[in-house]
Amino acid sequence: MTIMKRQKLLEYSVQSMDTTDEDILMSAALPGSSSSGRNSQSKDDLGDMTFCMSNYAKEALKMMYMMRQHHMLTDCVLEVENELFHVHKVVLSSASPYFKAMFTGGLKECEMSRVKLQGVCPTSMARIITFMYTGRIRVTEVTVCQLLPAATMFQVPNVIEACCAFLERQLDPTNAIGIANFAEQHGCAILKQKANQFIERHFTQICQEEEFLQLSAIQLINLIRKDELNVQEEREVYNAVLKWVKYDEDNRYPKMEHILYAVRCQFLTPKFLKEQMKNCDVLRKVPACREYLAKIFKDLTLHKRPIVKERKPNTTRMIFVAGGYFQHSLDILEGYNVDDRTWTTLPKLTVPRSGLGAAFLKGTFYAVGGRNNAPGASYDSDWVDRYDPLTEIWRPCAPMSVPRNRVGVAVMDEFLYAVGGSSGTEYHNSVEYFDPEQDRWVLIATMRSKRLAVGVAVVNRLLYAIGGFDGEHRLASMECYHPENNAWTDMPSMKFSRSGAGVAVLNQFIYVVGGFDGSRQLSSVERFDTDRQTWETVTSMKTSRSALSVNVIDGKLYAMGGYDGTHFLANVEVYDPVRDEWVDGIPLTSGRSGLASAVIYQPSCHQSYSQDCITNLSSNREYDDDRKPPDGHDDETDMSPGASSSYFNCSSNFFSGGPAAGQYDEIDCELITDNLSSEMIRLMIEMKKKFKDRCKNDELKEDQQCHLQQQLNDNSIIKMAKTHMKCGKQRGCPLQALKRRFQHFILNRKKQKLKGKVVQADDNDKVIVNERNEKEKNYTKAI
Repeated sequence: MTIMKRQKLLEYSVQSMDTTDEDILMSAALPGSSSSGRNSQSKDDLGDMTFCMSNYAKEALKMMYMMRQHHMLTDCVLEVENELFHVHKVVLSSASPYFKAMFTGGLKECEMSRVKLQGVCPTSMARIITFMYTGRIRVTEVTVCQLLPAATMFQVPNVIEACCAFLERQLDPTNAIGIANFAEQHGCAILKQKANQFIERHFTQICQEEEFLQLSAIQLINLIRKDELNVQEEREVYNAVLKWVKYDEDNRYPKMEHILYAVRCQFLTPKFLKEQMKNCDVLRKVPACREYLAKIFKDLTLHKRPIVKERKPNTTRMIFVAGGYFQHSLDILEGYNVDDRTWTTLPKLTVPRSGLGAAFLKGTFYAVGGRNNAPGASYDSDWVDRYDPLTEIWRPCAPMSVPRNRVGVAVMDEFLYAVGGSSGTEYHNSVEYFDPEQDRWVLIATMRSKRLAVGVAVVNRLLYAIGGFDGEHRLASMECYHPENNAWTDMPSMKFSRSGAGVAVLNQFIYVVGGFDGSRQLSSVERFDTDRQTWETVTSMKTSRSALSVNVIDGKLYAMGGYDGTHFLANVEVYDPVRDEWVDGIPLTSGRSGLASAVIYQPSCHQSYSQDCITNLSSNREYDDDRKPPDGHDDETDMSPGASSSYFNCSSNFFSGGPAAGQYDEIDCELITDNLSSEMIRLMIEMKKKFKDRCKNDELKEDQQCHLQQQLNDNSIIKMAKTHMKCGKQRGCPLQALKRRFQHFILNRKKQKLKGKVVQADDNDKVIVNERNEKEKNYTKAI
């Protein structure tokens, strides 16, 4: 081989080696570069072999970590308060832009062998340094308040993401507001968004908590003005505001006027407004508020359209579909999830029903009237049952004054109205409403016409009865009920006579869909403009049908089931008023007519992680409290009461669990992150087990059993209070607010001067009240 050829080959080999070394480094550093995770070999065109060690970088860092523990080749000492940390500048610079700028940006620290750091506690510093070497960090309820500020300060995104994911898992009505504030303080936009969404979805529970009462006026206004606030009725928002004002009435009542404008008072009932203006002490102090509510009261009684829109919670939307007819009456109850387009089977109706009415009132689903045509039964029903989606239990309500088959049902002013229907061959023009608080039905003025298979709608506190069958003719007429004067008035008639039509309200329009005109099923659709008092036709459905059900979600009509003259239908059509067109939707699970349906916004289940975290960590996350950390100083294990932990396994880019210390007196933080539920439950179970064992052995007399049963309710709480009050003495402890909450709880218990009523429930849900007169001295001792 000539000298020239040798020189060219050498130059080529050097170039090839440089490229290969870079590839090896990248393949070792990047996850997923080797599908098997094992070492690999390859040959180039010249016969040279490239050896790739997939875990080279990991092993190198592991060795550097061991060297750091023995202070070998470390080139810097970090001083945090009185503790020293020997580190390698190159490792810290590669993991943190903060340290990269410090050690390579021309600052004086570049040449310093000892650097003093402020604003971080030694424990958090130790954990973050360990993470930079090992990719492992342990996050607990106690340590997260230290780690997140420290990780933000040193710009360690993986630790920030781990802390945020952990806090998201801890979201609870008792701490959601605190976590949202904490996230805002430290610039964690995603965590703040998740916490705010949780607050919106669980407002009913959150407004009962201490954190809600500590909101500033601006924070309160920004919260209650949100469209996404998930409440069953606007009264919940109004009462929450009143509770907030009364918490510090002298200082807060002057702000009531501005806050009240954020409440959508146009959706309160006139009766409720009248009671508030008459009896509310806070309103007496603020005449402007009374004047504002008086104006709204007048607008409501004049049936003016609200100038604000109804809230649209960002939660799961469900269409409940009940009963129906296919060969016989059905006892089906199903739920359609609009978001994921799936059907779910729910607990069956108490009896089979077709021609029933249904509605949601204050979060409860009501099934009203109908006919039982099941085998062995044939009767029209006056029964009313209600279903609680939270407990999944059906309960009976007071029956109507008469049986009503093919009844029209609607909700107005927090009452459930039942309109028309039939009982055998008798067709009704009677109307009654159900008061859920009194559990009773009240008859009101009768309609001008008898109406079977009538459509009903409520717009601006006016009840409309549309079409139907009077025993002789299908009707095109419409009449309207005014609750103020308890009277019905005639309204403009439809263009087509129809009974068994689906009726729904969208904006100011009442849509009447399909039906039966006496000779055939209809596909035509018309709508009534309540502002202009006129009817107009829109695009017809693809399928003619009667005895269907129609609902509105996201500005679209859902026409479900029905009968086309030959078949019982399962298909669903969806109407978009903007495009004026019908499209096919997800069908029912089975064909049926005479069904009833209603829509509810439900709080969605809180996800422990954002979807990104689930995607990124699903294959790498571990939970293992028995693993031992590799370092002496960094190995402190948190054994504080109630502390739960989570490990995040880090493969180059993501998290890994690791050591954590239990000291938490270094960071000034007002966030309540210590969720006591697990420890509380453990204590309660432990005490109840002792109680049951002692009762089985007849070691306790009846009065002693009562006393111990009361302790099950209180002493475990007191025990937790003592523990966390002790913790709260440390400066800046995140449990300070928790300490105040328990002090408030204990003082309230003392003030109540309980006489010892203990309420227990037996298997038949009957309440047994046991009396005891022993003084409760334990409560005052706790503080």
